[in-house]
Amino acid sequence: MSRARIVRIAGALVEACPLTGVALYELAWVGHNRLMGEVVRVEGDRAIVQVYEETTGLRVGEPVEPSGRCLGVQLGPGLLGSVLDGVGRPLYRVAAQTGDFIQPGTAAPTLDPSTRYVFTPSVTPGTGVAGGDILGHVEERPGFLHAILAPPDAKGILATIRSGAFTVEESVGSLEDGRELALAHTWPVRDPRPTGPRLPAERPFLTGQRIFDFLFPAAEGGSVTVPGGFGTGKTVIEQSLAKHADCDVVVFVGCGERGNEIAEVLGEFPRLVDARTGRSILERTVLVVNTSNMPVAAREASVYLGITIAEYYRDMGLRVAVLADSLSRWAEALREMGSRLQEIPGEEGYPTYLVNRLGKFYERSGRVALLGRPERTGALTFIGAISPPGGDFSEPVTQAALRVAGTLWALDAALAHQRQFPAVDWETSYSLHAGQLMPWFSRRVGTDWPALRRDTLDLLQRDRDIREIAALVGPGALQDPDRLVLETARTVREAVLGQSAYDPKDAVSSVEKTYLLAALANRLFQAASRALASGAPFETLRLSPARQALLALRDAGPEELDDRAARTAAAVDAIAPGGKAP
Repeated sequence: MSRARIVRIAGALVEACPLTGVALYELAWVGHNRLMGEVVRVEGDRAIVQVYEETTGLRVGEPVEPSGRCLGVQLGPGLLGSVLDGVGRPLYRVAAQTGDFIQPGTAAPTLDPSTRYVFTPSVTPGTGVAGGDILGHVEERPGFLHAILAPPDAKGILATIRSGAFTVEESVGSLEDGRELALAHTWPVRDPRPTGPRLPAERPFLTGQRIFDFLFPAAEGGSVTVPGGFGTGKTVIEQSLAKHADCDVVVFVGCGERGNEIAEVLGEFPRLVDARTGRSILERTVLVVNTSNMPVAAREASVYLGITIAEYYRDMGLRVAVLADSLSRWAEALREMGSRLQEIPGEEGYPTYLVNRLGKFYERSGRVALLGRPERTGALTFIGAISPPGGDFSEPVTQAALRVAGTLWALDAALAHQRQFPAVDWETSYSLHAGQLMPWFSRRVGTDWPALRRDTLDLLQRDRDIREIAALVGPGALQDPDRLVLETARTVREAVLGQSAYDPKDAVSSVEKTYLLAALANRLFQAASRALASGAPFETLRLSPARQALLALRDAGPEELDDRAARTAAAVDAIAPGGKAP
């Protein structure tokens, strides 16, 4: 059979002929430099290959060689703390080979083949083994036990199992049919890893951000869409979640982001300390990086790579968060590749399968019962940022995400310009799981949590309506109860919902602190409303000291929270004329 050759080049797309017997999405090596590519169309003996590397200098007539496998990722110990490109190459090792810029054809395995891990088996010869069974453990990071899983397609009787120090490629045991078992295995990134049944949303994904946990809670194992125009704080929110969210492992996908933002993450994460372990946050994080100056074709694969790594840690029984920033640039990669393939465009030039592709990886989130022994559950929470042009939420990517996401955190440029951060529009945002999660908050935080949430949303809505009236008639024409709503809502926005990602005492807020702030703000409104109802003029209310006390409570650290809460309660109780000031 004659060797396949390049007959046409269009940017990152290469047409090769004769290339027979290849499968859709099969990897291929392109050109003399053996660039990595993926078959995206087959027409008779011709195949179109999407190249994941820079194609500058590639010539017609150079060879194309199919690999016989799909794009996969090596899963095993050593992933935590790694920085991978969109196709799974570790950038630190690539940099050691090629310098500051990735040279065409550079290859590097995802996991370091020379590192040895001490493996302690938890099964014995003669035991039946099926996909998902935990075979034993290694200490991937100090204090982090990494469960070694039987590959999902493994099945048989365990013939041998050994303990000791092994690399990820060495055999630690075998099945009776001769299949070798190692510390790592490879899984295709486009295929969801199999699981047991999905479980109901009963526990929130705690973010440490008050406006999310209080007003629009996401379910653990749920999916969240975070659309927002330029300057609304999407990247800061994603980075704050990566630092402070209550989960075991974080997979951060920088999809088409600016290189300086990724450099900031790489510089900051090693210095941040995880409060639960006392170690660097980077040690529980996997970074998948495909910046805006990297080949656009790999951008499409980067999200699949990140979510496959997350599924692997979920299968150990862990709670994993995938943070993708930004899905708009991922969709733009689809649009560019579809244009080069001369596909019929859909709305705004995006391919007609955009909704299908987006839904496929959103639906890989979930809280599930896992396959294999021992019985366990795991959760994968997906949070995707979107950058709609001009902040227009009616554009196709945002609308496609809203069809499948369970929670919307909509960011508003007007709120950002008013210095309200996080700049979340509480009129547009929603959580479909809020009702299911209220019993957890009532049980763990406060029985009146649902009522506080409802009252706060009602106050914010009344504030919006009254401000529209005040814009017509002027603030001086308002009745005292309406003036109280405006003042209290301003306090709620600043003290309860506002939060600084750069203040070490306020960057993360426990649900207990959130509850205290919301309850005291509501108490302030109720006390002031009673004072007005008894005939006290609005000007005589001591709102300013109570507001300052709430702001001081907002900025309090854990060790001073109780003392500040007592002072705030005293200031709130003294709000009526004649009340005793604290």
